[in-house]
Amino acid sequence: EYLLHRFFFHYHPSDPAYERIFFLFHGVHHAQPQDKTRLVMPPPVSIILAGIFYALFYVVIGLLLKAPLWVNPVMAGFVLGYLFYDLTHYATHHFPMRGPIGKYLKRHHMQHHYKSPDIRFGVSSPLWDLVFRTMEEQK
Repeated sequence: EYLLHRFFFHYHPSDPAYERIFFLFHGVHHAQPQDKTRLVMPPPVSIILAGIFYALFYVVIGLLLKAPLWVNPVMAGFVLGYLFYDLTHYATHHFPMRGPIGKYLKRHHMQHHYKSPDIRFGVSSPLWDLVFRTMEEQK
């Protein structure tokens, strides 16, 4: 979640054609953060990415680590983690978050959208923002 959000979704290409592609991937979500149709990847993109990740897990876990029986459980965990992230992301935009954790996650993510889009990349957890020091703006 953190790595994709920070380094892929917020990548700033110098080529105008690639800039348009990255805007369609994630920039439009920042331009219209309350648009319910712009919160998740379109199914064709999700299916392609799932295939790429499965191939990656197969090569690394199945072939390099010689543990092919672990490929499917790891992929299932990855998909469940992605669903948790996506549901949390949707909730931070469209549900009243109750309780201290929900309120904190919503505030953290809304600050990313409305105050400082180049920090606070964690959506379902701010842990990696702490680790990589992207929690607060550098003075």
